[in-house]
Amino acid sequence: MDKTQFSILVVDDEADIREVLEITLVDIGYTVFLAEDGKAALDLFGKKHPSIVITDIKMPVMGGIELLRQVKQQSPDTPVIMITGHGDMDLTISSLKFGAADFITKPVNVDMLELAVTKAVDKIIAEQKLVEYTRKLEMLVLEKSKLTSHLSSLGLMIGTVSHNIKGLLTNLDGGLYIARSGMKKNNIADMAEGLDLLAQAVEKIKQMIMDILMYSKDRQMNKQPVSTRQFLADIENTMAMKLAGHAIEFGMVSDQAPQTLHIDAAFMMSALVNILDNAVDACLEDREKSEHQIILSVETRQDQLVMEIKDDGCGMDVETKEKIFDLFFSSKQVKGTGFGLFIARNIIAQHRGTITVDSIKRRGTTFTVFLPLTE
Repeated sequence: MDKTQFSILVVDDEADIREVLEITLVDIGYTVFLAEDGKAALDLFGKKHPSIVITDIKMPVMGGIELLRQVKQQSPDTPVIMITGHGDMDLTISSLKFGAADFITKPVNVDMLELAVTKAVDKIIAEQKLVEYTRKLEMLVLEKSKLTSHLSSLGLMIGTVSHNIKGLLTNLDGGLYIARSGMKKNNIADMAEGLDLLAQAVEKIKQMIMDILMYSKDRQMNKQPVSTRQFLADIENTMAMKLAGHAIEFGMVSDQAPQTLHIDAAFMMSALVNILDNAVDACLEDREKSEHQIILSVETRQDQLVMEIKDDGCGMDVETKEKIFDLFFSSKQVKGTGFGLFIARNIIAQHRGTITVDSIKRRGTTFTVFLPLTE
């Protein structure tokens, strides 16, 4: 045990006793501070934060009992050893009631002093070890909890992804079958239909892989000034490929948009494309209308950038709307990997933004993204 790491505050109104105690304790190896009464000791205690306090019971200005009481208020774990004289039994009992660690009698015996201090130091070390053990135990419990949560999420993710892959493989088989049948019959229309189904399935698989990578990848945001015009052009090109062969019109309104966006372009592109994918699925799910429309509008409102994605698809009921951003959630009306909108919301939150959704069954859905214009 390295005694130099422990300091002791000695409090006694008699200078001779203070000197004797100081010499003894320093010789043993402790750092020692001295005070002539309780008030001076309390001031020194606040400045030096000694490991142990040794104090006489009877002193002018502030006695040992009051010093003990105030030390325990400030630092309940600091051991306080009381020095008592003959005839001070009532005060000794009172000191024990206030939490004194031990007491030694006058004249002070060096061996008894060392024994009392050693017991106090052992108590401090034991408490420090207990705190450290408790901290490590709490960390282990937290790590176990995180691991359990991750394993649970992994199991759910595997189940969800497997289910989606099964559906996509069915689409691939269907597209391949139609395309092959068309080739055998030399039927261009059947071949085109089969290839279209294959292209849709491949696009879904690509999106699923991107969603999984985005979910699992720990990547820091890289916000930079981005040309609004170029950013929207990239979205428009992406949507043109997604909507090929579908009776869905995609439009953009950006006359009130700022010239520059301060975003992580790759992350924000992924977020908006996931929301737009949701809109496409909602339109394809709606069999009541032969044609559909998706509108992306970007504008500045006061100190916010507002991006709105509106579709006239199948819409959502209240229960679906409440769960739409949950990890792995999917519904019969909204097809997807279960990652997309969860990832979109997280990306928007990383940009210090928010997202809301309004939807009416069989009428359509509007997602609104709010981002701060200033950093």
